[in-house]
This record gives sequence, C-alpha cells and structure tokens, in this order.
Amino acid sequence: MTDDPVALRSRLRCWFFGGIMARRLRRGFHAVRLARPGWPVLPAGRPVIVYLNHPSWWDPALLIMMGTTRFRGRPGYGPIDAEMLRRYRFMRRLGLFGLEPGRAGAVAFLRNAERILADPRAMLWITAEGAFTDPRCRPVTLRPGIAHLVRRMPSALVVPLAVEYPFWDERTPEALMRFGEPMDAAVLAGLPVPEIGAELEARLEAVMDQLALDAQSREPARFLTLIDGTVGVGGVYDLWRRARAWAGGRAFSPAHGGGPGRVGRQEVKRP
Repeated sequence: MTDDPVALRSRLRCWFFGGIMARRLRRGFHAVRLARPGWPVLPAGRPVIVYLNHPSWWDPALLIMMGTTRFRGRPGYGPIDAEMLRRYRFMRRLGLFGLEPGRAGAVAFLRNAERILADPRAMLWITAEGAFTDPRCRPVTLRPGIAHLVRRMPSALVVPLAVEYPFWDERTPEALMRFGEPMDAAVLAGLPVPEIGAELEARLEAVMDQLALDAQSREPARFLTLIDGTVGVGGVYDLWRRARAWAGGRAFSPAHGGGPGRVGRQEVKRP
C-alpha cells in the first residue's frame, strides 16, 4: 500500500469526517471562536503552511473542521504521530501522514511535505511544538522541521495560528483561535535554519500573546463565533432554573453567564 498522502487522501471522507468533528466540537465546547479580524487572506495559486501551538487533544478536530468548511477549496494535510496512525489507519484517508522520531522521520516529513506543497492549492497544518504544551509556556519552542520546510518551500505562504481552551462562564470551555498575518516564505528562505526557526517562534509567540489577552477579556464581541455549543449546567439545577423562569413569566435561557455567546456570530457552513 502506498504511503503517499496525496494519493491516499479522500475528499469524500474528509468532508464526512469534518461534519463529525464539527458535531463533537459543538458538544464539547460552549463555543468555537475566532479572534477578530478573523480569517487570513490567502491568495490563490500559493500553497499554505499553517503552524500552530499544540495545547490539546482537540487541536486536530479544530483543524479538520476548518479545513473542510472555510478552506474546503484547499486540500488539507497534516503530520501525526506514526504510532497513532498505525492504530487508526483510516486517518490516512483524511490527509494525515505518519511522523516517526529521529533523522529518518525528519527526512520523510520533508519529503511528504514537499510532495503535498507542490500543489498550489494545498494547505499543510503543523502542530509545530511537537508535543502537548501549555499555551502560557514561554519562550515558544518549535521543532526544527518547520524551519527546514520553510527554507525548502519559498513559494509557500506561512501563517501562524494560536489556539487555547479556557473556561469562561459555562461548564464547558471555549475553543479560541487567532490567526497571524501570512508571510512569504521567500523572505525567510535565504536565512540559516536557526534564524528561520527563531523568526517563526517569535511570530507565533506574538499571536499567542494576543490571543491570551483576548481570552482574559472574556468578551465574545472580540471574536467571530464559528460554532455555538453546549450551554447551561444541566440536570436538576437547570430544571429548577426553568421552573423559576416559568413561575416569573420569563423566557428561560440555559446560558449560565447571561447568554452572550451569540455576539459577533459568523456561523461556519456545515460541509
């Protein structure tokens, strides 16, 4: 069986699984939000590398949801731990390819990434810290593979993405994201790899710091709401609140924090 991620990827299965991930996000979070000004401007005819921090198991669900809704015109791919891919082989059909440890794994990553980015429509999503890392850890440290890739792909656009999952006023957390400004890989490609890595780290850290301020504000108006998820406490407590609202002639809202989650709403279309 071929290990070529381009040949293995199934558009239909990506579309189907994107819908599943959107539903899981809706159940698992109070809301999925994108910090304003919102989506990056990505000119056609240029492959895109999105690199992000890696705070949670939920990160791939966010990426698959975005890749199959907002960026459905761009075939999406991403590296994943090779052992995980061996356990869940169906993920090969979703554009995921294995990442082995060591030098041989790094060489295979670059080979696969270059093959993917040869398509000017392609979008490669990389959790570049390489392991789960708290979004407050500083300085931000990325694996060197991303710098080597940027050096080899001067035709690409490179976009930093910050992600975190704070709790606000509901029993379920918020999934928050912020994109940084796209940069031309050609500007960095002539630099030594350590300098490219330092520049990528600095840019991602700046976007993460901006998102941290957005998260601390607890202001939904600073975000576009992509998915409205779970509200209310549930169980006997919500039954009691509902009864009180009925007795007082008021409409019942299950939102614990007054229901601000629909401010700035921009729904992502379901695939």
